[in-house]
Amino acid sequence: MKGLYSILLLVTSNAFMTMAWYGHLKFKEMKWFSSLSLLAVILISWGIALFEYFFQVPANRIGYKENGGPFTLVELKVIQEVITLTVFIIFTTLLFRNETFRLNHLIGFIFLILAVYFIFKK
Repeated sequence: MKGLYSILLLVTSNAFMTMAWYGHLKFKEMKWFSSLSLLAVILISWGIALFEYFFQVPANRIGYKENGGPFTLVELKVIQEVITLTVFIIFTTLLFRNETFRLNHLIGFIFLILAVYFIFKK
């Protein structure tokens, strides 16, 4: 149960982080946002990223083996990277329709899934 809870928290944290890192590229299409200075955009992104930490820190504490969770530190990192790419692909597909998901992207993602397999292989 701790493993699933940790993963769900990581998915939530990555949704916030993806929005903080890349959402501002889409927000510029909004009239009020397009007139903001770079500093203002940075501060807004930082504010969004703060919520990422509210989910990421507990996810790692709950999921970490030495805190009673099921995952080693390496396993947590690999899970987080795969979640990050998954959230990013969904985010890009839904909000940035001018971006394309190509075969080489799929192949790279398959290699990352293989990395997860090998990291978890006992």
